[in-house]
Amino acid sequence: MKRFLAAIQFLTILPLAAGLSPDERTLGGSLPFFPAVGILIGGAVAVLDWGLGHLFPVPVTSVLAVIMLIAVSGALHIDGLADTADGFFSARPRERILAIMKDSRTGPMGVTAIVCVVVLKIALIASVAGPWRWWVLLLTPLSGRCALLTNMALLPYVRPEGGLAGVFHRSRSRLHAVWSLAVLLAVGGLAGRVPGLIAGGVAFLAALLFAAYSFRRIGGLTGDTLGAACELTELCPALAAAALLHGGVL
Repeated sequence: MKRFLAAIQFLTILPLAAGLSPDERTLGGSLPFFPAVGILIGGAVAVLDWGLGHLFPVPVTSVLAVIMLIAVSGALHIDGLADTADGFFSARPRERILAIMKDSRTGPMGVTAIVCVVVLKIALIASVAGPWRWWVLLLTPLSGRCALLTNMALLPYVRPEGGLAGVFHRSRSRLHAVWSLAVLLAVGGLAGRVPGLIAGGVAFLAALLFAAYSFRRIGGLTGDTLGAACELTELCPALAAAALLHGGVL
């Protein structure tokens, strides 16, 4: 239970773990619970979206859902997205990329990345209505937290000075990537049947692709690239569902 609460404390601003001061072993042991935190967030957002749907139209509830997804993490992941965009799209060598990402100031590429991802996420979620909507909202934060786990499982940590992400990384296992895939497929299949299974698979593939791109650019990961992986992978369930609905595949 303590490790689950540690995962909640790290990944959210929820006061469920207030007063908890986990040591490094507890933090490392919380990694397998990252998907559970994603399910917790997704379930809460889906319920709130359902309730707000009685008051507001789908475009409004979609905006509110995305605001909730950003706010629940204290905007931690979207900040990482901005820093990663500034670094990766700077056309600089590896060491300079890492220095740019460490700079607390947000550059034009970072701002552009935030706007593009937020607008796209709102549009995708708004395009999914009816019986598919709840499981898309459930899978959205689950996909992001599984992306964190997958990237940590597969990539080396590249900041020699350490950091909080490094604390988690020291406890990671290759099996965490398998665990992420299993959870995504299981929850996706149970909640959304074949469309949900496809959405879960697409999300895992996106996490792998981002890991490969991060390795190519800087040779591994940082806390910022984990945030970017989370935000980008969160797009996938709604993207897959929208494509299936619009294309009339299912």
